Amino acid sequence: VRVVLHGRRIGGWVVSLGAAEVDRPPSSLVEIAKFSSVGPSAEVISLARWAAGRWGAPRARPFLVAGSPPTMVRQLPPMRRSLAELSAVESGVRRVPPLIDPLPMVLEIARCGPCIVVHPTPLAARAIANRLRKAGLRVALLPDEWAQAAAGVDVVVGGRSAAWAPCPDLHSVVVLDEHDEALQDERSPTWHARDVAIERAAQAGAACVLISPIPTATALRWAGDRVVEPSVSDSVAGWPFIDVVDRTDEEPWKRSLVSSQLIASLRDPATRVVCVINTAGRARLLACRSCRSLQRCATCDAAVAQRDDGMLSCSRCGTVRPLVCQRCGSSAMALMKPGVTRLREELEAAANRPVVAVTGDSGGLPEGDVYVGTEAVLHRVRGVDVVAFLDFDAELLAPRYRAAEQALALLVRAGRLVGRRSGGGRVLVQTFVPDHEVIVAAQRAQPLRVAEAELARRRLLGLPPFQALAAVEGAGAAEFATNVGLEFATTPKGVLIRADTWDVLGHALADTPRPKGSRLRVAVDPPRQ
Repeated sequence: VRVVLHGRRIGGWVVSLGAAEVDRPPSSLVEIAKFSSVGPSAEVISLARWAAGRWGAPRARPFLVAGSPPTMVRQLPPMRRSLAELSAVESGVRRVPPLIDPLPMVLEIARCGPCIVVHPTPLAARAIANRLRKAGLRVALLPDEWAQAAAGVDVVVGGRSAAWAPCPDLHSVVVLDEHDEALQDERSPTWHARDVAIERAAQAGAACVLISPIPTATALRWAGDRVVEPSVSDSVAGWPFIDVVDRTDEEPWKRSLVSSQLIASLRDPATRVVCVINTAGRARLLACRSCRSLQRCATCDAAVAQRDDGMLSCSRCGTVRPLVCQRCGSSAMALMKPGVTRLREELEAAANRPVVAVTGDSGGLPEGDVYVGTEAVLHRVRGVDVVAFLDFDAELLAPRYRAAEQALALLVRAGRLVGRRSGGGRVLVQTFVPDHEVIVAAQRAQPLRVAEAELARRRLLGLPPFQALAAVEGAGAAEFATNVGLEFATTPKGVLIRADTWDVLGHALADTPRPKGSRLRVAVDPPRQ
């Protein structure tokens, strides 16, 4: 609706109807200026109030926006529901190997009653909606068909915002690829579609089913013993072939990210190869070939990186200097961590064919048979025979508590590009820790090995899902954390705040005033900490 406040028309939502106040005369009330659109249902409004406390938001507005139609809907169309009888659906986690089609499972659940299906990728959500329509179900695809969803259909399908979608008489909520980080909103408040789906199902008395090849520790702790595993044969057949290149015997100063196994694939003209390294630019870490000293910033002593123009720059303070060793004056450098730009040249020389460099900032991709880039390349290339992770240890040993889950997710995405073992596709992993639990789990098609180890570690360290965590960044973060009154620790960008439960953390963050002049970003359950 629109209401007039201080001479301006302001948009808002009618969220409840209260009893008339005896001491307030009717003349003091102001009429609603305009009815704009049908809005979120009472069920979604209740969910938004819960989410405000869960993710430390002072207001429920961001969640009401997520639950509102993208365009004005003056009137709902007739109901288009074909299902008449309801069948029971059991809540829990269902593990489906990465190369097994989950649609039969989704179809089985959707035929049991009105259902919401959430997928982290909007393009994949559209494909699922089309396939469900062909199976005879009435489907509303969000966000375009919000009005049809609110009127009533068999299945509502969409991206992460579909967790807030209207669905009268909700019977079940399905979240596909529960492990995918795209299910979490990067903006503050950093709500996660999985957690919204779990709470929504609980409030509505509906079932919640999380489907993933590699369920997260959070999902498994919620599910308890309600985990459905595939058969051993289906699990093995549904995982790609993982080829591990053990680099532990290489001499430190003669190491190259272009191994002999990789060269064999690069030189095969019939093989399409994607090389992944999450280091943009020319080089992230350099050492002098003469005196072997690491190159550091002259101002703040941090490690410097080499830009595409050859200059050395400090990411901490921004100082730029020429490519010259501070200790001995030599300009000959060893690239300890080469970037995408430098590796493209190296791979092109080894493959003897053109190599396309891809990063998150790359525009349209030219045609090619060999690509190198950050993990963004896994989202932009299709029809691949080999995916090679040139420095997989950077993912395995990253200083993030979710590093193991995120590394395993990269292997899943790479496996979906190369296809089944029977097709000849391979995922090449170059590493100094070939016995790491992530690599062993992927090779043996036993991803729960990683989840079990993660649960044990996080319980010991007091990390999510056993305790609640929030990252606060920006000027005034330390002062804000002190005022919150919970346990916190400083980080290079701000502070981490921890509490025993999400409710305690969320309400403390929402109720604490921001320091004057501060510009804070609060991320509850931060994905990259």
